Amino acid sequence: MLEVTLKKKLRDFTLSVDFVAEDEVFALLGASGCGKSMTLRCIAGLERPDSGRIALNGRVLFDSSRGIDLPPQRRQVGYLFQNYALFPDMTVRENILFALRGTRTEKERILEENIARFHLEELTEAYPAALSGGQQQRVALARILAAGSELLLLDEPFSALDSHLKWQLELELTELLGSLGGAAILVSHSRNEAYRMARHIAVMERGELMTVSDREEVFRHPATLSAARLTGCKNVSKASYEEGKLLARDWGLSLRLPESEEVASARYVGIRAHHLERVEAMGENVFPMEVVRVIEDVFSFRILLRPVGTAGEPLLWELAKEAWQEAQSVSPLLIHLPPERLLLLRR
Repeated sequence: MLEVTLKKKLRDFTLSVDFVAEDEVFALLGASGCGKSMTLRCIAGLERPDSGRIALNGRVLFDSSRGIDLPPQRRQVGYLFQNYALFPDMTVRENILFALRGTRTEKERILEENIARFHLEELTEAYPAALSGGQQQRVALARILAAGSELLLLDEPFSALDSHLKWQLELELTELLGSLGGAAILVSHSRNEAYRMARHIAVMERGELMTVSDREEVFRHPATLSAARLTGCKNVSKASYEEGKLLARDWGLSLRLPESEEVASARYVGIRAHHLERVEAMGENVFPMEVVRVIEDVFSFRILLRPVGTAGEPLLWELAKEAWQEAQSVSPLLIHLPPERLLLLRR
């Protein structure tokens, strides 16, 4: 289990995080420059927080109040850098051996175990320059685990790979992490990657954890504007509650929802593009829409819709190609915004 509470003043904001990761993959999801990688560097001991406490499996790595600050080599934390940080003048075998301690016999045993674990038998005498991105990643992971790391820190591990290789390595890494147990912290700006790999997700903005929850809840109820956007919500409007209705000001719509404190306190309202519904008749939260633009994707259409008679911002509707072929002959389109699909955002 990893326990992290830390503060560190950065150039544009103060990094302030507080979370606990059990024996699981825990994702930090956020835009570039929000403090994700700095959080990893503080956990690894490569940067020193201004204050706070970091403990791994009951062992204190950093505690500002007690003057504890273990050096990186004593933390038993493995950091997988984006470029894998292999020594270019060492073979695969030498790169892994470099991280090992103990007698020659012990080193050889651990080396062979990890060569086999990562299927590197044919590559032991190769140099990093001769390896593919996927092979380099496997060597880097083999080196980390051979060193006896209790925690894995994964800093955008697939960012430098093409889409096909990225998918293959994600499958391999997910399977590996599941078999290892222990905690791993994944830094990513990809909502899909975080959802597939992690059990819990923390949404990060300007050094602050805005939302920390299990992955389903983060996507179902993101709670904040930044969390909604980072989890892929394309339709967001400023909102206010007046006379029993939630006014979506940017869209020019008046929405009816069951009265609650959550509705009354919402400052924004959102709905995901695939949650808009075409219906056949007018009703509550059903609005006539005009088509502003049609964008063809590989397997779907993205339709920009604007409420008829308004100058509001268009809403994005995403649907399968077959469904659009059926819908495009209808004018005006009647679009339903289901209350249970609306995201009520407090800030």
